[in-house]
Amino acid sequence: MKKITKFFALSFILLLFNVSAAQTARLQAIHNCADAAAATVDVYVNGILLLDDFAFRTATPFINAPAGVPLSIDVAPGNSTSSAQSLYNLTTTLTANETYILVANGIVSASGYSPSQPFELSVFAQGREFASNSGNTDILVNHGSTDAPTVDVVETSVPAGIIVDNISYPSFTADYLQLPTADYTLNVTNAAGTTVVASYAAPLNTLGLQGQAFTVLASGFLNPAQNSNGPAFGLWVALASGGNLIPLPLIQTARLQAIHNCADAAAAAVDVYVNGILLLDNFAFRTATPFIDAPAGVPLSIDVAPGNSTSSAQSLYNLTTTLTANETYILVANGIVSASGYSPSQPFELSVFAQGREFASNSGNTDILVNHGSTDAPTVDVVETSVPAGIIVDNISYPSFTADYLQLPTADYTLNVTNATGTSVVASYAAPLNTLGLQGRALTVLASGFLNPAQNSNGPAFGLWVALSSGGNLIPLPVLPLSNKSFYNPDLKIYPNPASTVLNLYIPSNSVEKSAIIVDMSGRVIKFLSSFTNKIDVSDLTNGLYIINLNLDGKAVSEKFMVFR
Repeated sequence: MKKITKFFALSFILLLFNVSAAQTARLQAIHNCADAAAATVDVYVNGILLLDDFAFRTATPFINAPAGVPLSIDVAPGNSTSSAQSLYNLTTTLTANETYILVANGIVSASGYSPSQPFELSVFAQGREFASNSGNTDILVNHGSTDAPTVDVVETSVPAGIIVDNISYPSFTADYLQLPTADYTLNVTNAAGTTVVASYAAPLNTLGLQGQAFTVLASGFLNPAQNSNGPAFGLWVALASGGNLIPLPLIQTARLQAIHNCADAAAAAVDVYVNGILLLDNFAFRTATPFIDAPAGVPLSIDVAPGNSTSSAQSLYNLTTTLTANETYILVANGIVSASGYSPSQPFELSVFAQGREFASNSGNTDILVNHGSTDAPTVDVVETSVPAGIIVDNISYPSFTADYLQLPTADYTLNVTNATGTSVVASYAAPLNTLGLQGRALTVLASGFLNPAQNSNGPAFGLWVALSSGGNLIPLPVLPLSNKSFYNPDLKIYPNPASTVLNLYIPSNSVEKSAIIVDMSGRVIKFLSSFTNKIDVSDLTNGLYIINLNLDGKAVSEKFMVFR
């Protein structure tokens, strides 16, 4: 780099002697063209060799350049003999006292690269050599990866969220990011935020970059096999002082979903900290996160604290673990945190399942993982009675998962939860996988709540609840009657009963999330309503007895009704 720096400065001094007015601009050049044919290039200005064998992933320092006069910039192959061998020309006039960053991106070869984005010099004016605030680090971003899509950059450790939105090749961000000098974790995602391209550490504080300004470049190929086995994608840093670009460390990641299934009222909402940083604020009972990327290969100290806590020092429970790269985990919070009021008092814990899934392994199926998270429920079997498939979950006890996912054809099922000997049915449920459109999905079904609320501080009643891989409120499986006896629910009034065309509902609450499933007495799902008003059309139902199962802000409510006309 000494050779480049000396020659670069000397050449521009000579150029300055040739202009009538000594107007200057500041300029840095960065070589980010990943084409092997341009591994090194020569750069000429007005026919004079300025940079000799300028190498891929190196940068010049900022130097003075002539302003106010036309500059013909030619990029030629390394070891060229003159600008006549130019592969690319940019003729421009710099503005006095401005600061420029020039980045060489693109492809010069006629074949072997897909897509073949043409070589160019991307120019950013209003560059910086130092941060605008001495306590910050200022970062300019350039998307220079020819086969990478439009992406976002998401900061996940603070978390600051999206810090670069919809940047596409070969653009710069509109301005510098002015960040407090700290160590960050960055996810490069597709523009929709649904796919993480890669995760990186940005250790600004550890590297002592306070007060500095630099350029981060998306560099290399996402798919080297389609690009002459060229250099792999990465984020690389060009310092204002120039030299070899510095790679941001690639972070190994795992996928992780957290599910809150602790029915203790003292943990109705919890805060979750990872390595002392608040990750989930007021995480509510019977809700789940979507699957997210989590650091792998490094120790993670996970603390669960009461909702509205102020730090991880208030932790109720700690799990310190190291995730395996590229694995998929499901963490379920089960158990009791209170010292009294619950029997049996199973201690709070995070139950961990590796080899989780976000989608079914076969697109025609629905894959189901089962977790026994009911502290006062015995060891149970789950028996499918409508196909009938018989026992599909055998002898599952608190707080276990099934050994693997059930891979079920996507249909509507009837499930009996029985004691381990099969002599007593604990409860019966509809599992309307087809009606709910769950083909191709993977989900977790949890035994949740208490068989005997009276012995457990009148907590939520036992049920089977579904956590989707997309997260959100858990979904209750509809309860089916164990006999033909009528049952009454004080939270729901329906009329007329029997109904002929319209069933009116009186729900004495301000429920925001409302869905309904109507099943017949055999457990067959007749109608699913993702939302409803207080009037439901039943004119398409035949005469007979039905059960309406409502989900009201996560609370399951059921009642029988008859259609007769």
